[in-house]
Formats: sequence, structure tokens, C-alpha cells
Amino acid sequence: MPKLAIQADKIAAPKPGKKKITAVEKPTALPKMTSPKSAGLSTNGAPVKPNRRSEETIANILVATEEVVLRSGADRISILDVCQVAGVSRGTFYRYFSSQEDLLDTFSRHKRDSFHSSLTLALGDLTDPEARLNALITYLDDYLEQSRARRLLVVAPDYALGFFRRIFHDSIVRFQDLLDIVFDEWDSRLGVRLDRELICEMIIRYVLSEILVPESAGRRLLPIRVKKLATALAIGSTSRNRR
Repeated sequence: MPKLAIQADKIAAPKPGKKKITAVEKPTALPKMTSPKSAGLSTNGAPVKPNRRSEETIANILVATEEVVLRSGADRISILDVCQVAGVSRGTFYRYFSSQEDLLDTFSRHKRDSFHSSLTLALGDLTDPEARLNALITYLDDYLEQSRARRLLVVAPDYALGFFRRIFHDSIVRFQDLLDIVFDEWDSRLGVRLDRELICEMIIRYVLSEILVPESAGRRLLPIRVKKLATALAIGSTSRNRR
């Protein structure tokens, strides 16, 4: 599911079981996923050639956007506030973004892509099915621990829910790819092909539920519960397929 944070959300690729997710990730190749303006033309129609300074400027603007949104909400975001936090002029801002809507759309895509790329790095080259599943669960647990997704849900509920919807189906596809060797091992052991899409969907829904309704008492039991959920879904899929 839901960094399920908005995360909405602080996504630096943690090494499984060791490194926590940091509060803010600065992208390294932003021109590929920024607005059409930053990827193609400047305000006067002239080509904009991507360079390191441009990447750093866009990264600073997106970091500032997160700070302003978490402080004021998405509905009341001020371009002037974003410029002040990022330390850029309005002219520089409009070199890369055409409007507030363009900025928020780019910010959402940045957070989504950061979540997925960081998760991929967290799983790395792990080929042992058990270790790979544990790495994914640890990543999700760290994401919930460090993410600002809950804060985003409070200050900008409509924007946060929209972000969750936006990342939901992408995450199902990504999780299936990342857990491919896990599912292959389960299929072989159980003697039936599992419903991989259903299992990934339910894991994501479970993580999103932790953002919407956090369970304080058993918070650190999340990894165990997610693993039990995955196992139960696998057994359930086996039962249905054998009917």
C-alpha cells in the first residue's frame, strides 16, 4: 500500500533491517519525471538543457513543497512560500513549473517514484525468497515509522487520499514483480499457482490501514502480522484453486 507516505512521504532506500528511512529524499534524476515545462521548454519556448544545477533546483523546490504542504495543506499552498523555503526566485520557479497544479502533480509523481525505486534498492539482489520477503516487510515497517503520511492525511486529506489512490495500483504491479521469486517458491511448495495480485493488494491495503488507523499498542508487531497475512492469503488462494 501506502512511504501505501503520501508517504505522501521520506524515502531513502534503507538496507534491510539496518538503516531507517530518512525524512526526505532528494531525487537524482528529476528531469525525467518532472513537469513538461522542466523536461522540455522554458517560459519563452526555448529548450531547457538539463544540468546538475537544474536538478538541484528542482530537488530543492520539491523538498520545499513537502514542507509547505505539511504546514499549510495542499489547498492553501503558496508558490511564494515554496520559493522562500527553497531559496529560489519566482522567475526560477516558473522556469520549471507552470502552475501550482503542475507543481503538486510533479510532487506526487516524485513521491510515488521515490517510494518504488527505494523499495527496489532495499530488496537489492536478494535471491533467497524468505530473505526477500523479510526485506520488503522491513522496508514497509520502516516507511510507516518514518513517513509523514499521517501528517499529510491530517493537513491535506483530499490530496493524501488522492495520492494513495494514485500509488495503489502501481504498487500492486511493483510488488508482484519484486516478490516474483517468493511467489515462485510458494507455487512450487504448494503445488498451485497463487493469486499474486490479490496477495499484493491485501498487503498494500493492510499497510494503508496502518496510516489511516494506526495501532499504537502493537505497532512494532507489524512485520509479524504482515507476514502472517501473506501466508494466510497464500493458503487461501491454494484452497480456492483446488476447489
